Amino acid sequence: MELGEFLKGAIEIGKAMGVTLKHLRQKPVTVEFPYEEIPIYPRFRGRHELRRYANGLERCIGCSLCEAACPTEAIYVEAAENDPAAPLSPGERHAKVYEVNLLRCVFCGDCEEACPTEAIVLGHDFAMANYERKDFVLTKEQLLNPGMPNVIIRPE
Repeated sequence: MELGEFLKGAIEIGKAMGVTLKHLRQKPVTVEFPYEEIPIYPRFRGRHELRRYANGLERCIGCSLCEAACPTEAIYVEAAENDPAAPLSPGERHAKVYEVNLLRCVFCGDCEEACPTEAIVLGHDFAMANYERKDFVLTKEQLLNPGMPNVIIRPE
């Protein structure tokens, strides 16, 4: 009976070594970020972005629906009246202050769905490491001028 158990164990070890040797010949999965692009899915939800119209006007009209829809209260919007001589947005109001607290955000996308003008979107940037807590609160200027993430969109 001991010889049978020995052979059974040797066969199992052989199977395990076969799996190891099969994967030993394959190319590694590691990506050298930030020198190489990271493949992400098209519907990936990353860092928030505020969008503009083609003529340069801000899409955000200061309605605060995104703030109301946020389950973690990570968004703060303070609206102000538009100057008729130099409007910032096409409506009567614009967002004077627009802040997103990334420490509270769960990247659910409810703000994106609630926005009637499609002003706030969740982009593809995921590299958001910071050293200071205050750097995790994105201001309106940071949201209006997002950088280009080092990613490629892969098919779903």
